[in-house]
Amino acid sequence: MKDLFHWVFTYPLATILFAAAITVILTTFIALLQGRAISFWPPRIGGKPIRIQPGERAALGVIETVKTRKSVRAYLDKPVEAEKINLLMEAARLSPSASNKQEWRFVIVREPETRRKLAEKAGRQSFVGEAPVVIAACAETDEHVMQCGQLSYPIDVAIALDHISLAAVELGLGTCWIGIFDEKLVKEVLGIPDKIRVVELMTLGYPADPGAVAKKRLPFSRIVKYERW
Repeated sequence: MKDLFHWVFTYPLATILFAAAITVILTTFIALLQGRAISFWPPRIGGKPIRIQPGERAALGVIETVKTRKSVRAYLDKPVEAEKINLLMEAARLSPSASNKQEWRFVIVREPETRRKLAEKAGRQSFVGEAPVVIAACAETDEHVMQCGQLSYPIDVAIALDHISLAAVELGLGTCWIGIFDEKLVKEVLGIPDKIRVVELMTLGYPADPGAVAKKRLPFSRIVKYERW
């Protein structure tokens, strides 16, 4: 013991380095046993991972996205990357449709002059032309009617657009559904064949104000009934 104290006082720097090395080794070993995340640079030991059942994380993410989504009518003067547009179109492509008919078709409009013309045909809503992207959501349809008596293509296009609007939130983008437009004039602007229906327009871009908004909705008890009306 006397020799140990003598060595410590004789070589203080070596003692400190030796003690630090032992501490790092022991701490790392304990962290590995506990399943903690370890980063050597910058040096950090994360918290013990939380065990979440399969699908639970995704479900929480979707609910939060639904709460965050809002109608965006003011956009930054910033183009939307082609990669992000492709991701949104893939989200639409993967959406469900009646009898898997997949009747939806999309025209992506980025050219400023064409967007300005669309704004004129969409009730002269200036923000439609100011958005970096306008999506014309169409249907190449045989007007299939489901057994419930409803035309399938308007519902299927709406589902696809909802996939787009929610995926856009995840990518830091905003959208707005546009139902005010003259279908015949929009077809003329975009060269859409007569047999194709234009169901909705949707603006897309980076929101000028990314903050959340309060949503005015009917109370839960007004819209939800269990078992019977």
